[in-house]
Amino acid sequence: MSKPALTVHVVDDDEAFRDSLLWLLDSHGYPARGHDSAEALLETISPAESACLVADVRMPGLSGLELLDEMRARDVRWPVIFITGHGDLPMAVQALRQGAFDFHEKPFDQAALFASVDRALALASQQQAQAQSRARVGARLESLTQREREVLELVVQGKMNKLIADALGISIKTVEVHRGKMMDKMQVRSVAELIHAVMSAADERALP
Repeated sequence: MSKPALTVHVVDDDEAFRDSLLWLLDSHGYPARGHDSAEALLETISPAESACLVADVRMPGLSGLELLDEMRARDVRWPVIFITGHGDLPMAVQALRQGAFDFHEKPFDQAALFASVDRALALASQQQAQAQSRARVGARLESLTQREREVLELVVQGKMNKLIADALGISIKTVEVHRGKMMDKMQVRSVAELIHAVMSAADERALP
């Protein structure tokens, strides 16, 4: 089975364990990159990259939980899989509460870990597609004139052309012209499609 092209980042201060995990991932077709600390990852991390992360929950310097918090603060929303040692189960549970994707205890089952990585990469790919879609919608919104944006706002509120004309102090014919241009620029064929597009862009801006 072919693997997604997105990168699996591995963060662990144990060089032998990190190299072993990178070898396993590479041998099973996963593009992988290693980092010896959370700080090393943060030096190169970018919200523009879509990837997943496999990290030790307990490390010198920033812990796995602190790394997860810092990633969220930087708007990096990769799915994060934590590897935990014996006795770190409470930390793993806390990680899930903070938004981690999954966790595995050492020594982990390879098949189970790879299944988690597959799901994480599928989610990362989906997030990438959604982000690209939101960016396209955002660009279309930016292309609207002020009047077209005013018409859009009233259309998504469910206003008919006559009410839009009354609200903006223009003729129904003028509303029809602006509405047609707005729909063309937004690349939608119905009010339902328009509302869906606007809501997707609004959801992105509302993310914490």
